[in-house]
Amino acid sequence: MLTQHQNDLLTRTGPGTPGGRLLRAYWQPVAVDRDLPPGGPPLHVRILGEDLVLFRDEEGRPGLLGLHCPHRKADLSYGRVEGGGIRCVYHGWSFDIRGRCLEQPGEPRNSNYKDRIRHTAYPCIDVPGLILTYMGEGEPPALPPFPFFSAPRSHVWTRRMINECNYLQGSEGNVDPQHLSFLHRVDMGAQVTYGSYLANDEAPAIDVEQTGWGLRVETSRDIGEGKRYVRTTNFIMPNNGSFVGVPLVDPRISPPDSNDGYSLNWHVPVDDYNHMKYAIVYRISGPVDPVLQERYIADGLQSDLTWKRNRQNRYLQDRTEMSSSTYLGMGANFQDHDRWVTESMGPIVDRTTENLGATDRAVIAMRRQMLAAIESMENGKPPPFVHAKAEDYGLDAFFTGSRIDEVKAAE
Repeated sequence: MLTQHQNDLLTRTGPGTPGGRLLRAYWQPVAVDRDLPPGGPPLHVRILGEDLVLFRDEEGRPGLLGLHCPHRKADLSYGRVEGGGIRCVYHGWSFDIRGRCLEQPGEPRNSNYKDRIRHTAYPCIDVPGLILTYMGEGEPPALPPFPFFSAPRSHVWTRRMINECNYLQGSEGNVDPQHLSFLHRVDMGAQVTYGSYLANDEAPAIDVEQTGWGLRVETSRDIGEGKRYVRTTNFIMPNNGSFVGVPLVDPRISPPDSNDGYSLNWHVPVDDYNHMKYAIVYRISGPVDPVLQERYIADGLQSDLTWKRNRQNRYLQDRTEMSSSTYLGMGANFQDHDRWVTESMGPIVDRTTENLGATDRAVIAMRRQMLAAIESMENGKPPPFVHAKAEDYGLDAFFTGSRIDEVKAAE
């Protein structure tokens, strides 16, 4: 368990907090690309406790500025994208993606007042399916050279969704492999599948290795006939996780290949009590099937990024379903399962009252790694997995996938 001080360090992420300073030291998603198409309207976004406006200028470059115009504090998300930036529709002041004031129509023509105005601005970049921002101190670090950051757009599928709880609760689920034997159990019939491997061994062996990017977690399950199913997942500092996820293409067309790509869950604080979960699916060899992902992942997701199943309607749990097809009684969408469990813990979990077990070793290792990173920053040192050059990230050994091992007979 954690002390209250440690829990606060990890879960409080607003401006000026140690935990917020840690998360701001890394590139973070602020939107998916479908939310901000070229020529589309500006968006009001809230991230890490700050209200901001996200827009594309006339050249298609993404910009992230303080939500309220520095003149008289009108909401810039209602503004006009024109003249090289975004224009406040109250008095006409305009700002470029770097926060420079371009025009002040009401000021004298010979005034240099606009040159003294600097609005809050955070750099942004486009990667396949996502818009990333850097909200930290100093120059942005290099972008880690994960292959899904440079893949063809068709090889990456992304969605974002609101989760009504602290980001850490979602992130911890990515490194908790034992829960897969229960929470996500769905009747698969007699067919031997990836899902049945997870359900048939309820006490997997879990090995955790510290890496340059965070943690490598290997989970080994007995699948009978002298074989073990070994699944490799990763914790990616400070709030991302990669794992073998749903099929990448329709299994009726192409047999599933757990080593042809992977899924990622990136949990970004909206504030201390809500977070935006970014679901990312990446395929190495070809395009991801977007229709399949919408069915598997986004089923029940509404236009306002909330869910049909929610706390108010008790996630539409069906007790009859629990006795016939699913363990949880909340359908087959893993997103609903994960969201129920993390939201049911409360807005911020009281980790001082936990009773952790042997299968929580990856969760424990993740918390320790993050606390060490916060301490490092408080002592004036850089956090791990932040580099000025892409080649310094050392991702050659990064792997997310699975294998089946033969169990050697004891001598």
